[in-house]
Amino acid sequence: MTDRATPGGQTRLAIDVGGTFTDVAILDDEGNAARFEKTSTTPDDPARGVITAMEKANVAMSDISYFVHGTTLALNALLTRTGAVVALVTTKGFRDVYELARTDRKVMYDFKFRKPPNLLPRRRAFEVDERMLFTGEVHSAFDEADARRVAELVRDSGAESVAVAFLHSYANPDHELAMEAVLREVAPDLEISLSHRLVREYREYERTSTTVIDAYTKPIVRRYLERLRGSLGDAGFEGRFLITRSGGGAMTVATAMEQPAHMVLSGPAAGVIGAAAMGPLVGEPDLITIDMGGTSLDASLIVGGRPTTVTEEDFEGQAIAVPSLNIKTIGAGGGSIAWIDDAGHMQVGPQSAGASPGPASYGRGGTQATVTDAALYLGYLGEATALGGELSLDRSLAEKAIADIAGDLGLDAMTVARGIMAFVTARITGAVREITVEQGHDPANFALLSYGGGGGFVALDVARELRIPRVIVPLGPGAFSAYGMLMTDVVHDFGQTSVEAVDELSVSDLRALIAPLAERARSALVSDGFDESDQELRASSDMRFQGQEHTVEVPLDSVEVTEEELAGLQERFAALHEERYGHRTEDPVEIVTARLRATGRVPRPQLPLAGPGDPEQGPAGDRSVYRSSDAGEDYTILRRDGLGRGQRLEGPVIIEELTATTVIHAGDSCVVGDHGELIIEVAPEAASTTKDEG
Repeated sequence: MTDRATPGGQTRLAIDVGGTFTDVAILDDEGNAARFEKTSTTPDDPARGVITAMEKANVAMSDISYFVHGTTLALNALLTRTGAVVALVTTKGFRDVYELARTDRKVMYDFKFRKPPNLLPRRRAFEVDERMLFTGEVHSAFDEADARRVAELVRDSGAESVAVAFLHSYANPDHELAMEAVLREVAPDLEISLSHRLVREYREYERTSTTVIDAYTKPIVRRYLERLRGSLGDAGFEGRFLITRSGGGAMTVATAMEQPAHMVLSGPAAGVIGAAAMGPLVGEPDLITIDMGGTSLDASLIVGGRPTTVTEEDFEGQAIAVPSLNIKTIGAGGGSIAWIDDAGHMQVGPQSAGASPGPASYGRGGTQATVTDAALYLGYLGEATALGGELSLDRSLAEKAIADIAGDLGLDAMTVARGIMAFVTARITGAVREITVEQGHDPANFALLSYGGGGGFVALDVARELRIPRVIVPLGPGAFSAYGMLMTDVVHDFGQTSVEAVDELSVSDLRALIAPLAERARSALVSDGFDESDQELRASSDMRFQGQEHTVEVPLDSVEVTEEELAGLQERFAALHEERYGHRTEDPVEIVTARLRATGRVPRPQLPLAGPGDPEQGPAGDRSVYRSSDAGEDYTILRRDGLGRGQRLEGPVIIEELTATTVIHAGDSCVVGDHGELIIEVAPEAASTTKDEG
């Protein structure tokens, strides 16, 4: 097995480990077949679960050319605060940068609010006598004797890992590198994270917090990946092994073990990458994506074929400043619980029944009504629908749970079930508005790509509310994130803060800022095994009007900036600023941070064409759906694997498959696309019941 060489196998395999199910996508390199599998997740031993999933895929290890893996290991360590014992080493006088954070309060009106605990106590934050200026000049020399004293304190503190974040190390990392050398001599067993290797940008708190997160997760990520890589090697796997990353794309196992901070927010990223790859296949470069799972819903935007990105996120009170896809997450999944607030009104989520006990209809001991229970009670799902091919549902248990909350509200169960669906649809609509309307985009100019196990329940109602004309449901929507992993390239992101007035900047100055990033990028890709012909470098700059706090990322045409491009840079920034915020000013413009994304292009397989379907496989029956009337309406039930390319359908119809269920209402029409995707035209004149029934 290798991270670098291109193997000679014929199959690509992706595994996405979720809270309840582990999703598997298998694609023949020659484009002859694509299929999806699900198996139960094994939280006690994730590596064993991955091997089990690979066995279920029924592919010989020697035939696998690429294995791409998405894992929530780092994310779960942060959620459950079960990461490593970590220490922090910082500049003398700046011990409390991490403790103080931004001293803001994001929850304004909850008098019981308590800030989530930090990942390390103040007693494990240590200071070293050294200091750099923001220009990269030495203000106070690195005191090696003091550094050795601190290294001994770190070693004796019981820490398993140490984060080193010196003031202004983004401008000059020499002192961090010197501290690393001392730590390796004094405490050779410690894992070490240096801030300049993760974030070459200003903002001391964000950079320090990111480094602490990296150190907190590094030991468990390293142990997991080393064990998994060993197990794969023992099983005969010799292909390329990649890990998905927060900013989209993938990274080698070696990079993941050294920089696990890039894995923390990678969960929903693969699905967005898959959506970007699917856009050209269906002629839709502008897409809104919704990924509705069991606990949450992730909404994202693809403009001109490219996902939108951010460079800072706040996660459980911890800032993380690594590039990630711009994904809006809300607590609106199949397991979201319906409950009554203190004012006597029904709410849905963000609390979730999770995988255990799960929705009431799972029959695992859950008693609270959830979105899945409402969907089952209304007929969107049937008792014969086996979730993931394994889990059958019990409508009587769903009815009891809904009846309990209906009694408290003084309503009938059917009204409450419709209200649950209306409530969750409204929350999803609001999330989509945030990433479109509030960012200067009209949803009507996009298509909606729906995936995840629950997306097919609500997609058409969300589209109708926002006047989105078309909904696309890919093949295997419940495992679409795993499919997206098959389309990932290897990616590295680099940045360098240097605040410069654009009016005073020459082409040579800007090239000099970008050139070191390009050199590091090419070196990283060569280390990953990519020839120059398989490398792509894309530069951009974070810009702002003078005096502003936040920036707008402005793409550059090439790494070698021209005079013409520099001359038009201010206008390009002003136009993007106006598009996003609705105005521009005449103030001077500054470049704050130069950025560069380096991509190692992995040979991308062709998604196979869908077959003609099975003409002998007719409807699987009818089911009454109580979407708008207690009398119900009959929906024809079809199996997805019986549909053929070019086949046309008219609602009302329910399409069932292994990983999800798609509900198409009366007035809406559907055609099966070239690659098996459902392309649904949303009828604007069809009545929207989501407003009326809440």
